[in-house]
Amino acid sequence: MSWLWAIVVGLVLGLIAKAILPGKQEIPLWLTAVFGILGSILGNAVATWMGINETKGIDWGRHILQLIGAVAVVGVGDMLWSAIRGKGRQRT
Repeated sequence: MSWLWAIVVGLVLGLIAKAILPGKQEIPLWLTAVFGILGSILGNAVATWMGINETKGIDWGRHILQLIGAVAVVGVGDMLWSAIRGKGRQRT
């Protein structure tokens, strides 16, 4: 997978994850793409661990696990981002 493809897939998965999560996420677009990439990597690792290495046709199991990973990483990342930004606002 090339870096450009990883960024595109990460951005798409991150945006889908933001749409799935309830409420408004405060993370910027670039961080959404980073979290989507990390979630995709996490989903790939879980798929490999589960033995879903290669399938014929569309690899739905791997894609669903990538999306679940992106939702988890975006959710946790948004909480961390809000906590960091919230502390920074109190100091000023």
